[in-house]
Amino acid sequence: MGNEYLDKVEDNASVCTWSEKTQLEKGDSITEGHTSELWDFTHINSTQNEFQELRDIWAQWYDEAKQLFYQNYGDLPYLLDVKVDRHLFRDMVQFWNPDYSCFTFGNVDLVPTLEEYMTLLRRSRIQGHKAYVRPASLRTFAKKLVMITGMSEQWAVARVQQKGDSKCVPWAVLRDLISTYPDVKKRVDVLTLSIYSMVTFPKALGHINEAVTDLFDHVGKQNTPVPAILAETFRSLSACRRAGEGRFIGCAQLLLVWLYSHF
Repeated sequence: MGNEYLDKVEDNASVCTWSEKTQLEKGDSITEGHTSELWDFTHINSTQNEFQELRDIWAQWYDEAKQLFYQNYGDLPYLLDVKVDRHLFRDMVQFWNPDYSCFTFGNVDLVPTLEEYMTLLRRSRIQGHKAYVRPASLRTFAKKLVMITGMSEQWAVARVQQKGDSKCVPWAVLRDLISTYPDVKKRVDVLTLSIYSMVTFPKALGHINEAVTDLFDHVGKQNTPVPAILAETFRSLSACRRAGEGRFIGCAQLLLVWLYSHF
């Protein structure tokens, strides 16, 4: 983990203390007499995307572009420096209880909160009470790409691929766009979309997923992405624990940063 992010973990100490105290006061949320039934060991796949190209792009940006990114999207780039310790992550998952939706370390129950994640990502400018809600009617994936990238619809349609049960575009497409686009705001937007897809919601490795473009659109309207990040984290952890195996589809970097902030 990069030293810069370790400093931010220390800054989060007061929020961690508040979170631990609040969770302790709330007490048990499961009906008395309930027994949790879990696999003895979960074989979890924590395969992540390779971030070197994203790190190189960020390192080459000048201060003005970086400040514009921070102002609009918080501290997302710091996640690129967080290396996922697969052994630690594998062991950490064994302490997740999907019935309680929390980690149980001995006699201590802990779970990431909205306040902690917002503090770690420096998303205080965003209205915390406005969670992302998926609308009933959506633009096509190609039209959303046009809106975000500023490219033509013909360009977008030609690059959309079907991968599994969802539509995607290869990360290489956006990588090339970031390198050549003259508009700084558009470069910031496209890099943000890339980090959301490659780091925060890595459903299709090496690709930008359609669902992330929808989230990106609403985050731009002063909604916070943190509830969606937490929801996907909880869903994936619970699915893997109940099945006894599976690939974690969530932001492993932020979850480990949260763990370091408490221990």
